[in-house]
Amino acid sequence: MKNLSYALVLLAAIAASPVHAAGDVARGQKQASMCIGCHGIAGYQASFPEVHRVPMISGQTAGYITAALQAYAKGERRHPTMKAIAVSLTEQDMADLGAFYAQHGKPKTAPETVPAPSPAVAKLLEQGACVSCHGANFSKPISDAYPKLAGQHADYLYVALKSYQSNAPTHGRSNGIMQGQVKRYTHAELKAMAKYMGSLPGELQTVPQSRFR
Repeated sequence: MKNLSYALVLLAAIAASPVHAAGDVARGQKQASMCIGCHGIAGYQASFPEVHRVPMISGQTAGYITAALQAYAKGERRHPTMKAIAVSLTEQDMADLGAFYAQHGKPKTAPETVPAPSPAVAKLLEQGACVSCHGANFSKPISDAYPKLAGQHADYLYVALKSYQSNAPTHGRSNGIMQGQVKRYTHAELKAMAKYMGSLPGELQTVPQSRFR
């Protein structure tokens, strides 16, 4: 029964993966000027819906960045600042930003072996079949439309997971697969999972913007 549940999650995830236009790195670099004020500052914190570090997006999968921007534009992800940015972009702009950030910064390769979670966290991750979509060591997602999670800021991951759980009108996220997965957890459990994933070595990074730009 457990293997069947994992298979159903995997099939649903693959079926839901969007197909995006090919992105242009050079065009994406020009578009990124609107992103660097938050994502180009190491340790920069947002205050909505609570204080947390903004996510690292350099080295992230191109398809995920594109999909996230599309979700903000459509209102499937609700965040005032990101909404204002996303609605100003065309579909091609979003793909270009995804292509740019996927290769942005010094190349990093996630190790093949990472520290194991505690037994309690391992059980939580297994219950959610998290690796079924986000891949080995949370650095090799099964689809370009899904994010790398290893090394991402734990406080951001925690806020993101709670936003799927609450689906609040001001800061919720309405992805059906993620909503179904996170509803089973307490906030303490979500925080423990986020802390573990954030502790892993990965390929994500914040690349400070050059002052000579």
